Amino acid sequence: MGPTGLNPQQRAAESRIFEPSIFQSPQNRRLIGCLLLALATVALYSPVAHAPFLNYDDAIHVTGNVHVRAGVNWKTVVWAFETFETSDWHPITWLSHALDWQLFGADPAGPHTVNILIHAANAVLLFLLLESATGFAWRSLSVAALFALHPLNVESVAWISERKNVLSMFFFLLALAAYGWYVRRPKVGRYVGRYLAVTLAYVFALMTKAQVITFPFALLLLDYWPLRRLGQSFGQSDAIESEAAIAPVRSSLWKLVWEKAPWFALSAVSAVITMRAEANATQAKLPLWIHLANAAISYVKYLEKAFWPVNLAVVYPHPGFAVSIPAAALSAVAILVLTILAVIFRARRPFFVGWFWFLGTLVPMIGLVQISVHAMADRYAYIPLLGIFVIVSWGAADLVERWRVPTSVTAVATVAVLLALGIALHRQVSFWGDNVALWSHTLAITQGNYTAEDNLATALIAQGRIEEAMPHFQRARSLRPDDALATLNIATYEQMRGNYKAALEDYAKVMQFTKEPSFLENARVNSGYAHYSLKQYDDAKRDFEAGVRQQPWNSPAYRGLGLVAQRAGDIAGAVTNYERSVELQPSPVGYLLLAHALALAGQADAARDAQSQAARMTPDLSDDIATVKQLLRN
Repeated sequence: MGPTGLNPQQRAAESRIFEPSIFQSPQNRRLIGCLLLALATVALYSPVAHAPFLNYDDAIHVTGNVHVRAGVNWKTVVWAFETFETSDWHPITWLSHALDWQLFGADPAGPHTVNILIHAANAVLLFLLLESATGFAWRSLSVAALFALHPLNVESVAWISERKNVLSMFFFLLALAAYGWYVRRPKVGRYVGRYLAVTLAYVFALMTKAQVITFPFALLLLDYWPLRRLGQSFGQSDAIESEAAIAPVRSSLWKLVWEKAPWFALSAVSAVITMRAEANATQAKLPLWIHLANAAISYVKYLEKAFWPVNLAVVYPHPGFAVSIPAAALSAVAILVLTILAVIFRARRPFFVGWFWFLGTLVPMIGLVQISVHAMADRYAYIPLLGIFVIVSWGAADLVERWRVPTSVTAVATVAVLLALGIALHRQVSFWGDNVALWSHTLAITQGNYTAEDNLATALIAQGRIEEAMPHFQRARSLRPDDALATLNIATYEQMRGNYKAALEDYAKVMQFTKEPSFLENARVNSGYAHYSLKQYDDAKRDFEAGVRQQPWNSPAYRGLGLVAQRAGDIAGAVTNYERSVELQPSPVGYLLLAHALALAGQADAARDAQSQAARMTPDLSDDIATVKQLLRN
């Protein structure tokens, strides 16, 4: 007898008593479970489809990326596999964004909907995988439901730039499915093909996001439970419940490690590529003890948010030297105690392997090597929390069986938990409907968050609320004096007000603070226009030429070169640069400048065509004409 006193036959009989007839068929259970998961996920996440692009990374990944905006073509494919842009190597993710742009253009509803559908597919795949491996349909469905509805996953789904998160898990789950297919291997002839299927899915996952690098280690945990490939025997409460579950095949630990050698090698290659990609990233120069302390605290906070998902923020500021040593010590002790308990109970409660899944799959994102400005991130828990959900679902089921809790009580409690999660999910999704609301919420629940100050300010600027935005940039720079984004925007504001010398000083600081190409490009080109306004034409030309060298597709830089050339009397050079500018980024101002230069060159018909192009782009050219007159007066 197992701990519950019920053998598998008794449980099957109990299921037939309490389950409606429609659920007694395994096929019906799977189909209805998949439909419920998909429908609930899509329904609760549907407001996300009406959200805008986030003003944090979405411009770099999608709206401002000329390669992505070109759609899927051979040049885009080559670029996707060669680039380390955004300090990552994820070619499949880049291509998915390019395909989105090709299908939906600048409408964010398209990529948002794709993210929702991928997340729903992940929930369905998770349910099918767990049910196949264990034979426990209801427990597997509850794990998948927790995953589908947990508010901690909203960031991964609602943020278009995090396509890499949901998509990498999709391939990760496909690799797990292929692994389950592989371990059955009834015939040797099918062994190689099944092994290659696992490898291919894992390669695609790695090319989507390197977070899946722990895949071969995770497989060793699954070999222990639920696959039981080490041949161990657990309590009857964890016996295989159905014929659909994978039958265990005895093997040694060494053989299981050796069979995964190619996958470990792929993980090593991915780690090298990731480190190379991140070589130019802005890294926090902090000692190891701070990284370790923050990692311990973050583990506990992830666990806390798994059970009480409130105050979820897009960015949690890194504490740096202000990290709490007592909190870190207590967190480390808590982790150690929970780990010891998981080891002690592993024989009778093998599902505690979920604890090691949680610990292990978080390692690449726990901040031992600090790249970004945050202490932790909700999106990093997307895969790791599956281990906690397994412990919760299997542990609750064990208690229900041991205490003989009536089915009605269990059903009501389950519905209550899922309903509470659904309400919390709905609330969290609502913050993502507007950039100002999202960053205002983030500032309300975090402290010293200069990133949120920056992004709230840029969101306000997008709404034309420039004066409201500037205090947030000032606060961001007071929190972090080398904040390139705040300094760049303050400089731009000073330039708009005609304070060109102050703007030039700040542009110079930006070029000292960061290696980020987009910041350097904007600072350099804006500096060129500031010099141009001060009639420092040689300095302006130098800045515009540097902007073109930094980014050959820089439309404003070519427009600036055209202005300098026209000022010097080189009309042919002005026409060439204006044409290049509107070719890269059509704009009314660009076409009006081109029309003026063409008219000076005696090309009246071409000038009228350029004027018509400008008129077609906007119903009212008055502001653009005023801008052109101001530029030509300098």
